Amino acid sequence: MTDLTAQALDALDRLGVKDPFDPAGELSCHSPIDGSELGRLRGNTVQDVATIIGAAHAAFLDWRAVPAPVRGRLVRELGELLREHKAELATLISIEAGKITSESLGEVQEMIDICDLAVGLSRQLHGLTIATERPGHRMMEQWHPLGVVGVISAFNFPAAVWSWNAALAFVAGDAVVWKPSEKTLLTALACQSLAAEAARRVGAPAAITSILIGDHTVGAALVDDARVPLVSATGSTRMGKEVAPRVAARLGRSLLELGGNNAAIVAPSADLDLAVRGIVFSAVGTAGQRCTSLRRVIVHESIHDDLLARLASAYETLPIGSPLEPGTLVGPLIDQQAYEAFGAAVDQAQADGGTLVTGGQRAEVADGYYVHPAIIAMPSQTDIVKAETFAPLLYLLTCRDLDEAIALHNDVSQGLSSSIFTLDAREAELFLSATGSDCGIANVNIGPSGAEIGGAFGGEKDTGGGRESGSDAWKNYMRRTTNTVNYSAELPLAQGVEFA
Repeated sequence: MTDLTAQALDALDRLGVKDPFDPAGELSCHSPIDGSELGRLRGNTVQDVATIIGAAHAAFLDWRAVPAPVRGRLVRELGELLREHKAELATLISIEAGKITSESLGEVQEMIDICDLAVGLSRQLHGLTIATERPGHRMMEQWHPLGVVGVISAFNFPAAVWSWNAALAFVAGDAVVWKPSEKTLLTALACQSLAAEAARRVGAPAAITSILIGDHTVGAALVDDARVPLVSATGSTRMGKEVAPRVAARLGRSLLELGGNNAAIVAPSADLDLAVRGIVFSAVGTAGQRCTSLRRVIVHESIHDDLLARLASAYETLPIGSPLEPGTLVGPLIDQQAYEAFGAAVDQAQADGGTLVTGGQRAEVADGYYVHPAIIAMPSQTDIVKAETFAPLLYLLTCRDLDEAIALHNDVSQGLSSSIFTLDAREAELFLSATGSDCGIANVNIGPSGAEIGGAFGGEKDTGGGRESGSDAWKNYMRRTTNTVNYSAELPLAQGVEFA
């Protein structure tokens, strides 16, 4: 047993999961920290999926009748359990996803925050009272529980993305069936254990929360099941384009959170000290493996050289190493495939005329796939720049004015997150306007990476159009009815229709 396996098992035990490993299991759990196998798990079959969804649907039929404020107690208990076990869950995230400890703790805090938001929402799932043209009538809308919600999540946020969906779905009156990434199964088992304990404490149906362990065939079975009216899928654009038509074929709903190719515009008026700090975190945090990671900087030609020198200097001092070690800022890439994609993109960008300013090489740390974050100055926005590379690879582009910067910014297929660094109020407002950023998230004087729970999270174009977390994202998990009540003794018809 490796030291990482021992740490993982200890954290799992504290989270209520006894040793889940099966030497004969077909699924291998690895840590990107050193590439070691943590253990093996036995997965679900396609037949299991049908049974689990059936049990979740039965649980939903009971849960939907529970008043929403009472349903909120489940999420409150989950939030308390997350507070109690924040350190253990963060340790698992670091071991499986390679995040530095601070970011892993931040991910668990994000889960706690969405629970807090959802508890409040449980008393505010409100509709509208609508003016009616018919005398003696009242028209209103109501929101009702939807059904079983299928959640498919990626490795980079192995716990938070599930919680965004689950917390809202639970207070909405839904059951949740979760297919986590095969790369972060232990974190998923821990989250499921906490959710199950929260359900037990409040007397909710046990099958209100379920997990599917398996490969793409298990995910496909979840996507295709007509008893799952909503599939929330987070991952690559390629994955989303496979999920969406399958759900649409049975007239289900998709909530898609897909790829990003996020940019920051740096205007001549920008506070460059602030810009450098925002750019570096956004570009190298989570080793560039966030959907909101900064991929492109579009800088005005008058400050290009100054900004480039500052960024290169900051990059050369970044501590790279095990995410469990204090002081580390850049952990490993998730696996060999990610490393090879990083190397191929660096090579292609240089072949396209780009200049490698710093980084781009493998960092010799343990046996994991660690790299030196790269900056490449590009003469133009080539195809490789327009593609999302899930790694710490930052392209620097030059512009002559804000109009050109916005045109470059929007000239990619993805539309998730964006930012501008400027002290000019007119530039900031233009960037946020309808003719500015075409992304679902637009920031001023902060980078594109990282979002607070209170706002709706998601993007446009190839990012999929979905919205999760705050604002009115809860409506995804419910169905709307429009009601008209006649409290008169007459029967007037709308639009003045006479039928007598």
